[in-house]
Amino acid sequence: MTTANDTLRFAVPRGRILEELMPLMERAGIRPEASFDDKHERKLEFETNIPNLTILRVRSFDIATFVAFGAAQLGVAGSDVISEFDYPEVYAPLDLDIGHCRMVVAEQEEFRQKDNPRQWSHVRVATKYPEITRRHFAARGVQAECVKLNGAMEVAPSLGLCRRIVDLVSTGSTLKANGLVEVEEIAHVSSKLVVNRAAMKTRSAEIHGWIARFEEALNAA
Repeated sequence: MTTANDTLRFAVPRGRILEELMPLMERAGIRPEASFDDKHERKLEFETNIPNLTILRVRSFDIATFVAFGAAQLGVAGSDVISEFDYPEVYAPLDLDIGHCRMVVAEQEEFRQKDNPRQWSHVRVATKYPEITRRHFAARGVQAECVKLNGAMEVAPSLGLCRRIVDLVSTGSTLKANGLVEVEEIAHVSSKLVVNRAAMKTRSAEIHGWIARFEEALNAA
């Protein structure tokens, strides 16, 4: 009989990345219970076809925290989230080649015409990623004052909250719709398989087995 301590929990993100992840999970041999596909289902933990493996479906921004503190032993997190929290307990052994986008600095188009980023010494930036933002600007000798927002970054400049934002872009259409243009790129972002380092030691065979399964699933793709 499987106990709570025997269970491996696999934390996955909701939304677009989950849609890209599902074929990989299938090739890795993971099939969630039927209610996982029910858009009206409110529970967050789901059984799978594997007796000691459950799936946690949570916000993408929280996955590194679930894995770092051992609530989940495995997960799928964006490289943006991994870098923002920078937990030493989180190990990312495998890039899953999904969830591709870019992290950029953007500002209002009217300012871009007369702005010179090389002359910046202090900037106020609205972002969901204050740690990445500060590190990025500090490397250039620029002091960044970060206004932490969890969404609607693109409207912040037009409301006078700041002049610039740091956010993820895919097509750039949201920037354009809100009168913003890209100034510089900070990083390419993709989703990675993440593992709790303590679990890698205490449940080495299982964890390494799942890493191998996902690696084979990638190769099969």
